[in-house]
Amino acid sequence: MRGNGNQYALNVASPSGVDVVHVKGVTLLNPNVADDLHQLRLMLGRATEMVTSLPSVAFYTRGGETSVARLIAEGLRGHGAEQTVVYTAENNNHAAEILARDVQSVSSGGSGQRPVQALNTVIGKMSQVISEPSEIERRGLEPIAPGFPRAFLVESFNRILVSQIHLPGFDPGIAAFEGKEDLLPFEEAKLYGHNAAHTMLGFLGKTHELLLLSDLRSKPALIALVRKAFLCEAGEALIARHGKLGDPLFTREGFRMYADDLLLRMTNPHLSDTVARAIRDPVRKLGYSDRLFGAMRLCLTCGIEPECLAVGALTGLYALSEHPERPQVPAFNVCRRDRKLTGSEIANLLAALWADGYSSAELKEIAEWVERAQSSLL
Repeated sequence: MRGNGNQYALNVASPSGVDVVHVKGVTLLNPNVADDLHQLRLMLGRATEMVTSLPSVAFYTRGGETSVARLIAEGLRGHGAEQTVVYTAENNNHAAEILARDVQSVSSGGSGQRPVQALNTVIGKMSQVISEPSEIERRGLEPIAPGFPRAFLVESFNRILVSQIHLPGFDPGIAAFEGKEDLLPFEEAKLYGHNAAHTMLGFLGKTHELLLLSDLRSKPALIALVRKAFLCEAGEALIARHGKLGDPLFTREGFRMYADDLLLRMTNPHLSDTVARAIRDPVRKLGYSDRLFGAMRLCLTCGIEPECLAVGALTGLYALSEHPERPQVPAFNVCRRDRKLTGSEIANLLAALWADGYSSAELKEIAEWVERAQSSLL
C-alpha cells in the first residue's frame, strides 16, 4: 500500500460489468510499531469520526495496551475535536453498546473525555477477497496493489443505515449514511431477510452441486423457493412486527422491492459470489437465533408457516453433515440426503447445534417443520 502511493484498487461489480475504483489517501498504521502507534494516537485524538471494522466484537479488547477500546479511550481524551462518533461495522446488532462499554471499562474515570456516541450500522452489501492469482487473472480483476496477490470484489451498493446521531450540532463528514432512530428493525430485516436468503441460496447451491450463486439463475424453481421464503414468510413476519413504524421497507410493496432487488444482486454473475463463501461458518449460520432458524422462529411467533424456510434449514443440515466443523455427535452420522430423517433425529440434530435457550415444545415444533420439508425438497 505504501509503495503504491497510499492507495488501493477496488473492483466494483454492477449488473452490467466490473469497474475499478482507486481509493486514494489511505494511511495504514501498525500499532505494534512505535512510530505508527504515535501517529495513530495523534489521529484518534483529533478524529471527529471513527469506524471499527473487525472480525467480531471480541476484538475490541484484544491487544492489551494497543487494543481498539484502549486506543479509542486515549483518543477521546485528546483536544483536537469537540465531539466524536464511532461507527461500529462488526456483524453484531449491539456492537455500539459493547464498544461503549469496553471503552468505558478502560477509561480512567472518563476524565477529560470529550462527548462521544457509538453507532450501530446495517451494511446490506456483499463483498469478498479473491486470493487465488489464477482467479484474479481469469476474471480480469485488479489486485489490491501491484504485486499483491489478492483482489477486492464488491457490489455496487451505497446505502448504509446507522443509529441516529444525538450529539448536539454534530455535522457528520460521511453524508451518505442514513440515520434511523431505531435500528433494530432494520438489523432484523437484514438478518432474517437478506442474510437468511443469501445463506439459503448457498445451501441450495451446495445441495445441487453448484459453484456460484449466479448458477442458481439457471434453476428458476430454486430462486422462486428462496423468494417465497424471503418475501412471503420472513417478509410477512417482519412486516407484522415492524409495520407500525411507518417505514416504507415494512410494507408489502416496499419489502417486495427490497427482496427482488437483493435476489438480483446476490446472483449477479459479475459479482461471482461463491456457494462456499455463502455457507462458510455453517454452525453459526444454523444457530438458534441466526438467519434461517431465527427467521423460522419469528414466523411461528407471528402465526406464519415457515414452509420454505424449513427447506433452507434442511439443506443447511445436509451441508453441515459433510462439513468438518459439524458437531462431533452421533446425531450427524444419520443426516444424509439419501435417507429420510425422523422428527426425533432432527430434534437431536438441532439440540446438538443449539446450546440452550430453547424450550422442548419449540424444538419439537421446528423439528416437525424441517421433517415435513423432506417431502418438498427440490
